[in-house]
Amino acid sequence: MDRSSPVPLYYQLAQQLEAAIEQGGLAPGSLLGNEIELAARLGLSRPTVRQAIQSLVDKGLLVRRRGVGTQVVHSQVRRPLELSSLYDDLETAGQRPATRLLSRTVEPASAQVAAALGVPEGAEVVHIERLRLAHGEPVAHLRNDLPAGLLDLDGDVLAETGLYRLMRTAGITLHSARQTIGARAATPEEAELLGEPTGAPLLTMERTTFDDTGRAVEFGSHLYRASRYSFDFQLLARP
Repeated sequence: MDRSSPVPLYYQLAQQLEAAIEQGGLAPGSLLGNEIELAARLGLSRPTVRQAIQSLVDKGLLVRRRGVGTQVVHSQVRRPLELSSLYDDLETAGQRPATRLLSRTVEPASAQVAAALGVPEGAEVVHIERLRLAHGEPVAHLRNDLPAGLLDLDGDVLAETGLYRLMRTAGITLHSARQTIGARAATPEEAELLGEPTGAPLLTMERTTFDDTGRAVEFGSHLYRASRYSFDFQLLARP
């Protein structure tokens, strides 16, 4: 703690605890101990520690449980808006990503998928559905369609790494993407899959990704838990 800083001590403590949660130093389920113990250990006043903890409770990172104490719930995934895969972003953030492969099929392209990939409607595409987890908790339901023959999508490999990493390994150079972000309420089926109550807010994302030749190589339609996930934007003023 920097006591000479104009930044309040409670805020400094809250930032340090939040960083430890995001980086996996404080795993979900970890107990912080009571306020008196923390205050004594850190050389801070009890009101300072209480205020820091409350700020993280308000953010949904900590929860107070009677008879248990203050417990880490989870960290929220903050994802930058750039052409990267969720798997790689989670791995970089120390979130211990894992994947549950729900399905992998070859099926005729719907009108939406065909328009996104630039193939005739009804043409064969590879459709995969996955559940992405961080620290063992569901974060996102991922649905992706790819042109048939683009990649050898072995089920075991799909469960071990991200789709973009597989593309790069296969020699595909990703160049750009067109992306739309929205939000809606979870259906009962989606809520059960993602561990949320029915009607909980979900972030939606549709993305068409292109390689360096301008070919569409992937169309993704994804759902993210708003309680666990957010996008980071950097906005620049026009000159």
